[in-house]
Amino acid sequence: MAPSLVFQNQEYRQCRSYEDYCKALNIRFSEHEVVEMDTVKGVREKGKRLLTMILRKNSVMLLFLMPDGTADSVKMVFDFLELGLGLERFQRLFPVILTDNGSEFKRVDDLELNEDLLYRTSLFYCDPMASWQKPHVEKNHEYIRYVVPKGKSFTPYQQEDITLLMNHINSTKRFSLKGKAPYELIEEDDEDMRALMDLLKMHLIPADEVHLTPDLLKVTR
Repeated sequence: MAPSLVFQNQEYRQCRSYEDYCKALNIRFSEHEVVEMDTVKGVREKGKRLLTMILRKNSVMLLFLMPDGTADSVKMVFDFLELGLGLERFQRLFPVILTDNGSEFKRVDDLELNEDLLYRTSLFYCDPMASWQKPHVEKNHEYIRYVVPKGKSFTPYQQEDITLLMNHINSTKRFSLKGKAPYELIEEDDEDMRALMDLLKMHLIPADEVHLTPDLLKVTR
């Protein structure tokens, strides 16, 4: 059986394929509401890795250090966000999420539903081997690799290190954003984003202090 058919027959993708996503775009939700999600591995298949999310509405990327790449760890991040933000705010910030077919994302009910079995988000999955379908988060991984190159483990780091990296990435001005940094695109009256920034200790780094080089994270632990 062709790989694409195998994927289509998997239950977690039912009504959540990339084709379904394209059909729902501008009917159920807008491009502005989409959040792309992925993971970044360290030096080995096992061990710490990053969960990455990028909000298309302002290009802000969220980074979460997980102990491993399991579905349980991804669920813990979702639960943490919902607990810290409240269900309604979570629903407004993450109404629809586009991700890949990694095993860490396949327990769809654990991510879409909270402990009370209420919907907190809607997940859709890219086609297999089609990372270009979530281009924004893939492109932004380049900024991570400026500081933590491929082949280097995430084991020495704690979330506070990754938060520092996240703040420098989101404070980097981009030609694609007309010379603005993602943090500078957050609207003053966007209370949901302000709450998210408070929860995750996100803040703008002055332009002359931003640097994305390996010496940003000088781990002494």
